[in-house]
Amino acid sequence: MSTSESLSFNPVDNERLARLCGPLDENLKQVETGLDVVVQRRGEAFRAQGPAAKLAVEALTRLYLLAEKQDISVDDVQLTLVELRQQQSSAEQEESPVLATRRGDLKGRTPNQARYIKAIQQHDVTFGIGPAGTGKTYLAVACAVDAMERDAVKRIVLVRPAVEAGEKLGFLPGDLAQKVDPYLRPLYDALYDLMGFDRVTRLFEKNLIEIAPLAYMRGRTLNHAFIILDEAQNTTPEQMKMFLTRIGFGSRAVITGDVTQIDLARHQKSGLVEVERILGHVRGIHFHHFNSNDVVRHPLVQKIVDAYDHYQSKQDEKS
Repeated sequence: MSTSESLSFNPVDNERLARLCGPLDENLKQVETGLDVVVQRRGEAFRAQGPAAKLAVEALTRLYLLAEKQDISVDDVQLTLVELRQQQSSAEQEESPVLATRRGDLKGRTPNQARYIKAIQQHDVTFGIGPAGTGKTYLAVACAVDAMERDAVKRIVLVRPAVEAGEKLGFLPGDLAQKVDPYLRPLYDALYDLMGFDRVTRLFEKNLIEIAPLAYMRGRTLNHAFIILDEAQNTTPEQMKMFLTRIGFGSRAVITGDVTQIDLARHQKSGLVEVERILGHVRGIHFHHFNSNDVVRHPLVQKIVDAYDHYQSKQDEKS
């Protein structure tokens, strides 16, 4: 059933209204797409139409408060929509720890993300499993930065399988760091956002942040480190066992991956798929699962994930 909700911002502040709407009303379009509503504006008066009209009005109200001090980015709009959808769909409220990073307000945006952060802080080994855009890798990096800022660990080690390069990694130009750069880019981007480019560069020079292709981990023991294995769905069972046995004293590990996006050869099993069956009962290891409700990217990403899940379930019923 379609509903309609209206609101008006008085006294009129044209500069603040411009920040709220964004260039060419881009922010209003994001609200429309994210909530499947139609938003009409005439001056300081807004009208939302659609099943989620009430939620749209609440989103505009929150964003207008934010527009008093700053421009409203697309990220601000999308994060606001995520928080509102979570509040609407779940009465459960999960207080999230605030992490010590350059972004002073960094915390879980959904109850499930808040539980993920707590799990990382309370367990030596945490698996974050779920679809793209749920924040599993970004929040893992944030927890690593937080641990380093609090001197809980001495260094951060970033690990990722270079599946696409296979055995030809050595033929790529440059040193080891340059060879695996493309595969670690999401981790780099998170570090730059959370610590700043200059500081990250200095920590790399001091070897306090280290990159390590999964294939180069064999034989090592990592003490007092925060270790992140990203894209773990592309590890074999043997590689997963090898990685997990690298963990030394005072270390913490987070393993992230999406079991619906496996790039291994058809005959190879994914180590992430079977590890929960093997280690699910081991104390000190936590498995945390995300779903489409935790997606904090463009609103369409959640719909894409849901559509693929629906399609896959139909295919499973046929087979």
